[in-house]
Parts: sequence; structure tokens; C-alpha cells
Amino acid sequence: MRLATRRLLQSIPLLLLVSVVVFSLLQAVPGGPLAAYLENPNVRPEDIVRLRAAMGLDAPAGVQYVRWLSAFVQGDWGYSYADGRPVLDRVLERVPATTELVLGSTLLALLIAVPSGIAAATRERTDGVLRVFTTAGVSLPVFWLGLVLQLVFAITLGWLPSSGRQSFGATGLTDRLTHLVLPTLVLAAVQGAAWTRYLRRSMRDTLELPYVRAARLRGLSERRLVWRHALPNALGPFVTVVLLDAAMLASGAVVTESVFAWPGVGSLFTEALVKRDYPVLMAFLMLGAFAVVTLNLAADLLGQRLDPRSRDHAATGA
Repeated sequence: MRLATRRLLQSIPLLLLVSVVVFSLLQAVPGGPLAAYLENPNVRPEDIVRLRAAMGLDAPAGVQYVRWLSAFVQGDWGYSYADGRPVLDRVLERVPATTELVLGSTLLALLIAVPSGIAAATRERTDGVLRVFTTAGVSLPVFWLGLVLQLVFAITLGWLPSSGRQSFGATGLTDRLTHLVLPTLVLAAVQGAAWTRYLRRSMRDTLELPYVRAARLRGLSERRLVWRHALPNALGPFVTVVLLDAAMLASGAVVTESVFAWPGVGSLFTEALVKRDYPVLMAFLMLGAFAVVTLNLAADLLGQRLDPRSRDHAATGA
């Protein structure tokens, strides 16, 4: 509990630093949020002055940052420059779609990685085959893999929809699930390949430890050795990596959502980037930073709990 509290307190200055950096970078972008109006010949200079005053852009950058931060921590994330709606509403309506995608792809990636990683660590022939597939999985660009799956399963075979979260007018669960299949496969293929390689290495390192060798010499069956002794110890660092990657998925599934027109937070970020919708960009980047910090904390705490050395330390009261 004390470790969690200490880490939470340490994360506050980190998030503040991230907010300062992000705010400063957006301020430095040429043209600023009024770039679209500056390029319009029908907008007069006095109109630009009024717009800057209405948006609070005529104040010094430091004052703008303090105003934004004060409102942000109170739940007032400002209004979108694109459509005038509250940023919080725009983000919240996209969160369920991204949550579905991240949870689905993480679960599928784990179903791929755990048995594959164990098989690769314990069977030499299987290791050679899996190494080919995992190398391909971590090497292929996400957008390319998404386009190939669309071409094969949506356009050529017609088995699955190519984009969107649901068909027009459809409300059933089956329709939702069929739309979820392709983007989930793309993310799961990439993450599953990376996690398979990591679990393989973690398992092999564990199988080389002295206590495992001693258990093997005592005649313990290989199956019991792997599942009862090696795997629990190898899962500690593996779970840490999964949680850290899940944080990146939650904040960075931008490419996949764009390829499949998935109406999640990532596609909202892409739209805001094109339109220079600064309040939406700030909200997205801060949510991403918060997700990374939170899951980093969860990874540290869970990794410590799964580490047998930590358990032994707690049991002995040392």
C-alpha cells in the first residue's frame, strides 16, 4: 500500500511535466489553432483578433496553460474548435469503441502468446516454426496488415465488413462482433508475436535456473516442471510487459482505428490533428499519458506480487 501511494504521488509531477511539454509543443506549431481561418481570404484581420480574444489565445502562453490546467483538473476540458461541442463529451462517446478493441485484441493476443511461448521454450522444432511467424508479426507494418486483411476477408471473400463498428441500421451483437474481428486480428497479431517472443525468452531463462535443473535431476516430470515451477516464475516479467503494452494500445491504436474507420479515441485524435483541434489533442495526449502512468504502476505492483523473491521476502519478514 505504501509503495502504491508513493508511486501515485511520484506520478503527479510526471503528468504535470507531460502537460507542460505537450502544451508547449502545440503552441509552437506554425499557425496555431486559427490556421484554417488565416488561410481563408474571406476572413478579415479584425475577425481573427475577435476569434483570438474569444478563445483566450490573446493571453500569454503561461496564462493560457494555467487556465487550461485549472479547468482540466475540474473536468472542464474546453470545447472542440471543430464543432463547438464539449471535449469531454466527444472523448467519452469514443471510449467504449476503443475499450472494445483494446480488450478484445489483448485477450486474443494472450491466447496466442501464452501457449505459443511455452511451446517455443520447450520444443525445439516448434520454436523454429514459431520464430518465423513471430518475426513476421513484429516486422509487418500495422497499416499494411490491416489493408491485406480487408482485401482478403472483406473484399475478395466477403466474409467480414471492411470498416466501421456496426452496419447502418443494425443493432445486434453479432453485427458488432463481425465488425470487431478484423481490427482485433491486426492488433492481436502484432502484440501476440511480440509477447510470444518475450514469454519464450522468460521461460528459457527460468528453465536454466539451478532449482529447475535440480528438480529435473530428481526425476520431476517435464510437464509438472514447466507448469508448476517454471511458468509461475516466468509470468512475473511477462505480465509486466503485457500491462505496459496495453497502456500503449489504449493510447496509441491510432493507425488501426484509422485503417478500419473504427470510431474510437484514436480516430478522434486523427481528426483533431488534421483540423488542429487543440483542446481535443490536449485531452487525448493527457489521457494517453495517464493510461501509461497508471498501467506502469499496476505493472510494478503486480510484477512485485508475482515475483517469488518478493513473496519470500514478505513471508520471512526480512
